[in-house]
Amino acid sequence: MSREATVLLVDDDEIDCETVRRSFKKHQLTNPITIAQDGVEALEILRTTENGVRRPYLILLDLNMPRMSGLEFLGELRKDDSLHDSIVFVLTTSDAERDKRAAYSYHVAGYMVKSNLGDGFAELARVIEHYTHVVEFPPERRAD
Repeated sequence: MSREATVLLVDDDEIDCETVRRSFKKHQLTNPITIAQDGVEALEILRTTENGVRRPYLILLDLNMPRMSGLEFLGELRKDDSLHDSIVFVLTTSDAERDKRAAYSYHVAGYMVKSNLGDGFAELARVIEHYTHVVEFPPERRAD
């Protein structure tokens, strides 16, 4: 039996963050949600052993953010030996082909355009629910 996955939501839009929370609640998803305002804060959270996000987790990542964009975050994440296997779904307003190509070059699990997710991000909740119940997450890392 798998443990419940924490969701790290990396998005600077407070309204979208609240919409994600409401969508989870409406669809009775009990996954804990941690919010980071940008890539810098998200990396700090992931690299912190105390009060950080523990495995299993998945990341919902916006691309357009201050300080460190989503694509810059992905570059840093994939270079980090302890985080490179993190599961990331892009959750963005950008439908641009170049953004999709760039995100997939960093091996994201999926690319979702916010406007395609239905009222209140209903489809997002369904995707996360199915994914967390079916997919095996990377195992917990042990100190050598």
